[in-house]
Amino acid sequence: MGDAAVRPADLKDCKDAKDLKDHHGIGFSLSLKSLLSLKSLLSLKSLLSLKSLLLAATLLTTACLPHPPATRPAPDFAEADRLLETYRERHAFPGGVLAVGSREALIHLHPFGRLSYDADAPPVTARTLYDLASLTKVVATTTLAMILVDERKLDLDRLVQAYLPGFQGPGKESVTVRHLLTHSSGLDATAPLFREIQGRAAYVERIQAMDLIYPAGSRSLYSDLGVILLGEVIEKTAGQPFEKLARERVIEPLGMHDTMFRPPADLRPRIAPTEFDPWRGRLIQGEVHDENAFAMGGAAPHAGLFGTASDLARFAQMLLNGGELEGRRIVSRETIELFTRRAGIPDSDRALGWDTKSAEGSSAGTLFSPRSFGHTGFTGTSIWIDPKRELFVILLTNRVHPTRENNLIREVRPAVADAAVRGLPVSGSEGALLRSYGWATPKASASSSSSRQSRRCL
Repeated sequence: MGDAAVRPADLKDCKDAKDLKDHHGIGFSLSLKSLLSLKSLLSLKSLLSLKSLLLAATLLTTACLPHPPATRPAPDFAEADRLLETYRERHAFPGGVLAVGSREALIHLHPFGRLSYDADAPPVTARTLYDLASLTKVVATTTLAMILVDERKLDLDRLVQAYLPGFQGPGKESVTVRHLLTHSSGLDATAPLFREIQGRAAYVERIQAMDLIYPAGSRSLYSDLGVILLGEVIEKTAGQPFEKLARERVIEPLGMHDTMFRPPADLRPRIAPTEFDPWRGRLIQGEVHDENAFAMGGAAPHAGLFGTASDLARFAQMLLNGGELEGRRIVSRETIELFTRRAGIPDSDRALGWDTKSAEGSSAGTLFSPRSFGHTGFTGTSIWIDPKRELFVILLTNRVHPTRENNLIREVRPAVADAAVRGLPVSGSEGALLRSYGWATPKASASSSSSRQSRRCL
């Protein structure tokens, strides 16, 4: 390298400096010993040129390094953690996992308590699987509907009868796919069909024959039965089994390796038990808690998924990122916005598949923004997402253990959601509050209705 070597003035930006380093295969910091070795090989003139070159490149590279961010308070979720411990002591649940994060990072992952109330029960860990109950509706069924809408295969305003010709009876000629998604189809909430029939085909046939209990679109009544029919519509539209679609179009692409229907027996020690079920005559662990989903084979559009908080965090990040995660697109931003806006059903906060934050009494608490959307699960699970704050809060518990006669979870969810918002660096303000805290892999913290016809999304 002689006098014609690149001069400092030729290094116009950081990229030039980096390219120079890469081209010549040398680092920007050389030890004195290295320089002395070079001196024996190079003339003084060329050595001085090399030293000038290295000095210029080093100065440019140093100038281009990101400056350390100004000192700012880190998120502090100790209040939320304490609340969960307090409610655990009150037997709201034996344990659970809280996950809080932004569109860029899972920031707080807090397993607490034990799998059951037994003194020798294993502690909950970040890898504990929970029965997600009705979170199945949004993670699997609603997301599949989004995908099919994006592909222009599913028409939200098409009649259900066009997909399911057996859906006949008074008023059913006006029921659309949109009505199924907004729980405004006129179908009843649920029915104890598990006492009479088994198998998905038998369920679909029976539900199609049921009378509507109110005119479609006139109001909203949360309905497992409607979601079961929606799953059938999705199957007919896509031409594949529902469980296969959920696995191949949602779960696997998002890298949700611990999310599944019908978990294998070898995972049972990692799965939180739910209820002692008198109908099945045993404590339920590793099989779906919902009786109708169990009678349908364990994988149903309204319930059946098991998963971890970390997996759900990936799902939430995908939604906050406009339908994309780690370069892989699942659904379009426009479709997410469509499905998470209030649908305009009278006296209802329902969106398409999702719920939205109501002005009063929301399980999202009082501090999430009005644009927030989420869902709950009967077993004690919930997910809330605030697109304005780019924030999600996920809580997984087995509050139905050992019995569903325990509704303290209704106090827990809003209290923890509010505590999570208060734990943000700028409490209560909107915008990307967590973007500067790039913990991609958080450390788990050290701590570890009364009838069977009650609303399943408790």
